[in-house]
This record gives sequence, structure tokens and C-alpha cells, in this order.
Amino acid sequence: MSASVRPLPSFTGQVELRPTFVPRPQITHVVFDFDGTLSWVRHGWPEIMFGVFRRNLPLLDGETAEARTAVLDSIVFGMNGRPTIMQMQRFTEVVRERGGAQLVAEDLRREFQDLLDAEIAARLLSIRSRAVPHDAFVVFSARPLLERLRAVGVTPIVLSSSIEHRVKEEAEALGLTEYFGPHIYGSGADPTSFSKMAVFQRLLKEEGIQGEHLLSFGDGPVEITATKELGGLAIAVCSDEDHNGSGIMDPIKRPQLLAAGADAVIPDFRDAVALVDYLLQK
Repeated sequence: MSASVRPLPSFTGQVELRPTFVPRPQITHVVFDFDGTLSWVRHGWPEIMFGVFRRNLPLLDGETAEARTAVLDSIVFGMNGRPTIMQMQRFTEVVRERGGAQLVAEDLRREFQDLLDAEIAARLLSIRSRAVPHDAFVVFSARPLLERLRAVGVTPIVLSSSIEHRVKEEAEALGLTEYFGPHIYGSGADPTSFSKMAVFQRLLKEEGIQGEHLLSFGDGPVEITATKELGGLAIAVCSDEDHNGSGIMDPIKRPQLLAAGADAVIPDFRDAVALVDYLLQK
């Protein structure tokens, strides 16, 4: 490390850094995934999806519960960050490979979405009625990071695979819209045509920047991989899907996001301001 580079700060929680995590003062734009990274409104979605899948997955002879779970993990978490319909399409392929019924991906997606939407509606009602504490459904300590980015003049961006108008609605309910302005992007009416990489590339062109100017935070392999392929720096948020602010890294997300190329891994944003200050030092 150069003598001019400040030493790493002390951290209050779990933080894992790779050797690639070094100061990058040229960062001008920070891209956030939304669900599970900033918003906790949809927390518990993996268990809902697991439930839909378990009801439809044929057992193989001699298959253990652990092996069965591993198959589902590879779809639920391994494809996190892609439109939901793609996870459903992959699941129907697995069922076919096992000699099961010919399932319709859209039917599975609708079943999953209806169950999740009921949870979302109840949570948005509690947020808007102020029945829950402020930021109860914002991933722990995300707001101080957004305040910091605004103070130092870095442009924050939301890039989600969820339907765009839903992302904007939930961001507004959470009081996050003010940080992102027009830079909230989601999928369109046809989610199968959505690509986070394509949106990343469009952003680079529209903002007149290169990949080296990008920092991303995400809890899915897709945004991590895209950031790294473009030459950016990626921080994996291995958020706890059960207890917001627990400070515990999700044990399934962590290895998947490290394998996707994450430069750092955190459980939430409690140390994010210190990490960003370290990265932006000149």
C-alpha cells in the first residue's frame, strides 16, 4: 500500500475485503440493487419462492433433503437479480429433467407474486400509516450512506430487476426517492427482455463515464458480475433476510457473491460510510 493511502478504518461489524479493494477516487456513480440491498419491503421472498418450488419439485430416488435444498438454492439465490420469470423458467426445466409435469412458468410466477404482493401491501400500509419505526423496512444504516454520497457529490442510482413502477412506488414510500431523483431503473412490461448489463451500459453512455467510475452495492450475483465485467468495483451486501440489522451475513449469499467477483462483503451498511470514505480518498 502506498504511504499516501490512509490505513483501513476499524469496523463495527463483519467486513471481508479482497486485495482488489483499494482506493478508487475516480468513482463518480454508485449503483444500488433495490430489493434486499436497500429495501426490506420484500424480505422473506426467498421462503415464498421456496414454498412454491417445493410443492412442485419431484423427488429423486435417494435424494437427501440437503441435495434438494441445494438445487433450489441455485435457482432462488443463484439467479437473484434476474427477473422472476427467469427463475420460474429454470425451475420448470429442472422439473422436466426429473420427469415431472409440464409446468407453466408464468403460472408459477403469478402464484409467487400473488403471495408476495399480499406481504408487500401489508408492509406498505404499515409504513404509510407510521405503524412501524422510521426505516424499519430500509436495510440497516443505508440512509446514512446515501446522505454521505449526497454530501460528497457522488451520483447514486437504483437498478432493479423488479417492475420499474413498483420500485418507484416502494422507494417513495420508504422516503428514498429524494436521493436518486430520476435515477431509479427497473424492468419494463416484458421482464424477459430486461438485462441489468444493458442498463449498466446505457448508463455509462448517458452519464459519459467509464466502468472505472462505478461502485455498486448488491445482494445478487447479476449486478456484481456486471459491475466487474465493466471494470467497476463491487461490494456485496449479504443482507439477513430474516432480521434487519442483525449484522449477520447470509450464509448462502456470501459464497455466491464472492464467486461472482465481489471486492468486499458486508452484512448491511453499518460500515459502508467508512468503506466509501476509504475508497474515495485522493
